[in-house]
Amino acid sequence: MAQAENPTSIAEVLRRAAEQADLHYIELTIEQEGSPTHAAYKPESPLLVESLSGQAKPKSKPISQELKQYSQELKQYSQELKAEFKRITQSASAKLGSKIVGVKRLSRQKSGAEGALHGLRFISKATEDSDFKTLWESAAARFDRLASADGLLSRSDFGNCIGMKDSKEFAGQIFDALVRRRGTHSDAIDKHQLHEFCQQISDQSFDARLKIFFEMCDKNADGMISEEEVREIIMLTASVNQLSKLEEKAQEYAALIMEELDPNNRGYIELSLLEELLRAPSSCDGYTGYSQNLSQALSSVSKRSRIRKLSQEAKYFLDENWKRAWVVALWVTVMAGLFAWKFLQYRQRKAFMVMGYCLCMSKGGAETLKLNMALVLLPVCRNMITWLRSTGLAAIIPFDDNINFHKTIAGGIAMGVLVHVLSHLLCDFPRLTHANEHDYEEYLQMYFGNKRPTYVDLLKGVVGVTGIAMVILMAVAFLLATSWFRRKSIRLPWPLDRVTGFNAFWYSHHSFAIVYVLLIVHSWFLYLNKEWRQKTTWMYIAVPIILYCGERILRALRAGRYTVDILKAAIYPGNVLALHMTKPRRFKYKSGMYIFLQCPQISTFQWHPFSITSAPDDEHISVHIRTSGDWTQEMRRLFSEKMRPPPIGMSGLLRADNRCCDERAKSKLPELRIDGPYGAPAQNHKNYDVLMLIGIGIGATPFISILKDMLNHMKFQERKESMSCAKIDTLRNLLDLEQEFQGWSRDFQAKKRKRERDGPTRAFFYWVTREQGSFEWFKGVMNEIAEIDHNAVIEMHNYLTSVYEEGDARSALITMLQELNHAKNGLDIVSGTRVKTHFARPNWKGVFSKVASKNKDARIGVFYCGPLILAKELKALTHEFNHRMNTKFEFHKENF
Repeated sequence: MAQAENPTSIAEVLRRAAEQADLHYIELTIEQEGSPTHAAYKPESPLLVESLSGQAKPKSKPISQELKQYSQELKQYSQELKAEFKRITQSASAKLGSKIVGVKRLSRQKSGAEGALHGLRFISKATEDSDFKTLWESAAARFDRLASADGLLSRSDFGNCIGMKDSKEFAGQIFDALVRRRGTHSDAIDKHQLHEFCQQISDQSFDARLKIFFEMCDKNADGMISEEEVREIIMLTASVNQLSKLEEKAQEYAALIMEELDPNNRGYIELSLLEELLRAPSSCDGYTGYSQNLSQALSSVSKRSRIRKLSQEAKYFLDENWKRAWVVALWVTVMAGLFAWKFLQYRQRKAFMVMGYCLCMSKGGAETLKLNMALVLLPVCRNMITWLRSTGLAAIIPFDDNINFHKTIAGGIAMGVLVHVLSHLLCDFPRLTHANEHDYEEYLQMYFGNKRPTYVDLLKGVVGVTGIAMVILMAVAFLLATSWFRRKSIRLPWPLDRVTGFNAFWYSHHSFAIVYVLLIVHSWFLYLNKEWRQKTTWMYIAVPIILYCGERILRALRAGRYTVDILKAAIYPGNVLALHMTKPRRFKYKSGMYIFLQCPQISTFQWHPFSITSAPDDEHISVHIRTSGDWTQEMRRLFSEKMRPPPIGMSGLLRADNRCCDERAKSKLPELRIDGPYGAPAQNHKNYDVLMLIGIGIGATPFISILKDMLNHMKFQERKESMSCAKIDTLRNLLDLEQEFQGWSRDFQAKKRKRERDGPTRAFFYWVTREQGSFEWFKGVMNEIAEIDHNAVIEMHNYLTSVYEEGDARSALITMLQELNHAKNGLDIVSGTRVKTHFARPNWKGVFSKVASKNKDARIGVFYCGPLILAKELKALTHEFNHRMNTKFEFHKENF
């Protein structure tokens, strides 16, 4: 096998290998210029060389010249054949004469899959923001600079010419693939050919990308691919789409594809079949038709005049926001009234003759500050707000916006402080210190004494010092409460990095206790108010302070009573800690509520809110904690130290299970305390006919409790109906009282319909995450819903944003595998559940269109937990659909 000078020597080698391995025939694939060529040896026939492409051979080329060409091509493959035949010989010796089924096999030493996929990625990266015109203009300019004297661009300069100078290797593979598409073998192209290549590269359609991908895979143009190459493509595709779990099962899924496309077990599949399967439409995308229907519906809306359009917009805004509107309007009206009252009151004071309208402005601002310093405490009295949600006031007051109203009042405080402080420092204080002796003695001496104070005297007095201290404390608390500092959106150098994060926000906010003490002192020593009846600040803030202090005392007492034991703990992918805890006696809650959690081993002061993920009827309480800050990181560390590695055969999660342990074992896990439950917008989900539950990442937690509650309700209904049916049969068989039976049956059906109206009749759950491992968090819930929900009450949609969108060539193989595996095994390859996973971000307009089309004239509650930027988009969509369709969407965002 040292040389392969002619077909006869190759035929002899093929014959001997076939005899040793007892094969009926051996297949060899070579590449001939202009067409792929197939060669095989059968023991009963001589060497067969035939063209598979059906192309006729040039008549001007003699047979001897063709044989010479074949010989040269075969020589290039001699080394590869030597390794292959060596493997066959060793395999035949190991079999010790056993028979091997005679099928065609295909084997290659190296696949083009990796280069194809990387090349595809580089094409997309290089052209994602460029159309053909832009790409061609830059490529043509580079061609003029790089081309040789005869007007040709070499293969080595192709990458630099099309903007891939940092990836010349892959650009060369793209060059080879495009050249093969033309049916030629050339190392240089002219400007016309470059123009054609740029057209093909800039085409970002799925078909064009897929065609380039397969041409790069099929380097020898034989149109075939082995199982090992399929596995390699799956692994690389999974890597590109950040699907680590799919990489682990690449061999299993490669076998699934081979089973589908290679039923005869030949060891290879034709690329044309794989390409055809990849082009098949996916059943995951169900929004196209709905979007078309929506477009038609919206296009039929007649154009309105500008005035009518504005009036309609105002009407719709008030319809959707009338609760917020009247509360804010009342607040602004009261502030304006108080400001005007104090302004006019001090307009009549003697001090006005010296200080002028600066005094009126400062006192008007101070009166609004008194009101807002009282109101700002009420929205954070969580127990009171939770109780008020269940009263009739919830119909007219938007308690869901308590945190937003708290922030709005804080903005009012900031404006009041600016007006009050600037009016004093820049206006009336200078007027006071520069007043002439006559004006001072007549108008101000009764307030400030015989000796006129200087500017410094005013600042270092009790009023000045307390005022400045309050401004500093409030400014720090206000600044650290912003999202930039609270969520560490900005990076500060050490040691300033300590002032960012939740801890800085929490401690600075509690400095307001000092602010309220300073406020009372400040108001008691005012210069222009001498009688106690004029010192009204304490009257404003007394009741709110009592309510807030009572709230804190109640929380402290309840926290001591609500110490819980850990039943089970697990750390999931994505740094999520799941905790199952004992439910304290008389601890009742609704789905959608949240609790505060404290770990004394970390801090005795810090309480952090987490949505409850268990259903109200469950015998335990569960929460899922995403590691995102100092406190959550410390929680994960404490629990991971006490957990054990997974048993053989179970998922690779750290676990701890105390349900069967003694007290000594239970004491090993950290002690936890809970406070709550507290109300949230999602707790009102039963007020709607249909639900849209939208969670981003860990934002799915409040809705898992709702899904579990609906699941428990379905189980209860099934048991109830089965028991009722058994009672009906017993009555009919034993009593045979048809009339009584019919009456009882009618009552039962009426009660059943009443129960069915108690709560939503449909739920659409949309979960968007960027990590494949996230689906492990609630895998059991999703599988249980898919198994029990026979009437499709709950419709679940998972979206994985790390995967390229459906229709992109880089995710086409994932989509195909998903369809095959779900059809065969009923499981999604991405999530490992029965729920199919969509790729990339949802088309939210299509989602709303689909839900609206399925639930015409319904009242749909849209509950969202996630980033604010998407909340604005979803709220705008509810506004748009409410204007143009009879289906009404009501948007609610979770706020903590």
